[in-house]
Amino acid sequence: MAPGIDAGDFGAWLREARAALRGSAGSRVPCGDCTGCCTSSYSIEVRPGDAAALEKIPVHSLSRPLRPTGHWSIRPNADGTCPMLRGGRCGIYAQRPQTCLDYDCRVFAAAGIEAGGADKAVINRRVREWRFRFSSAEDRLAHEAIRAAAAFIRDGREHFPQGSVPLQPLGIAGLALRAYPVFLPPGPPGSAADTARAILAA
Repeated sequence: MAPGIDAGDFGAWLREARAALRGSAGSRVPCGDCTGCCTSSYSIEVRPGDAAALEKIPVHSLSRPLRPTGHWSIRPNADGTCPMLRGGRCGIYAQRPQTCLDYDCRVFAAAGIEAGGADKAVINRRVREWRFRFSSAEDRLAHEAIRAAAAFIRDGREHFPQGSVPLQPLGIAGLALRAYPVFLPPGPPGSAADTARAILAA
């Protein structure tokens, strides 16, 4: 395998990532000097609890998305960069929104999918470079199950009720993290429809 960037111990990462999905913790990503998530045309959700961030973000950079009252969105610049990125660094890093604290592109490496198309090129490059370490056979099985779940969600959309599964890679990877136990040995239920129902139940 080609050398890459240490993504950390997979089991520890998985526990932390699932805690972040539950909203009980943020992520600690060894980003280094990578600003891929800040330069990839993401609209950043700003929640009511992100009061410190809202005080720092210019009003003209905010829009109200079709979300619950009190939720805002930071619109990316025309070149895809976050308006809070200044001189290659986040201008509100200490007060950045929870969405930024939760974002972890290692989820794509775990799920075996890319973050998106050409506008996500920087993230996709980092995703291909991440290398997890595995301290147990159980962690390897979990990794394989996450990839199997992501592939099923992405490629088996016809087995799900319309509108019940995400279309975007980040949503697919997040759902795979929630539902991967369905794909642990002895494996998913017999039919694809049963597997889809098990994923939604998870």
